[in-house]
Amino acid sequence: MSNITDPFRQIFLAGVGALAMGADKSQEIIDALVKKGQITVDQGKEIASELKADAAEDAAGLREDIIRAQMQTMTKEQRDAFAARVAEMAASVDGDDALRAQEASEL
Repeated sequence: MSNITDPFRQIFLAGVGALAMGADKSQEIIDALVKKGQITVDQGKEIASELKADAAEDAAGLREDIIRAQMQTMTKEQRDAFAARVAEMAASVDGDDALRAQEASEL
C-alpha cells in the first residue's frame, strides 16, 4: 500500500544518489589532475575534502527540505505524533551513545 511519504522518500533517495554520483565523478577528476601533475596530491586531498563537506551540507539541506514538505502535509496532531516519535528516537540514540562511551571507558 502506498502512502504519502513514498514520493518524498523517492525524491530524497534520488537526491542522495545524485550527490553520491557527483562526489564519485569529482574524485575521478581530481585523481586525473593529480596524475597529470596539474595539481599536487595535497591540493587534491584538500579539494576532495571540501567537496565532501559541501555534499554533506547539501544532503542535510535536502533532508530538511523533505521533512518540512512532508510535515506540511500533516495535521497538527500528526506533526505532534511525529515530533514525539523523533524525540523518542533521539533519546534512544543518546542512550546508545552513552552506553558505547561507558563501554569504551571500561576498556
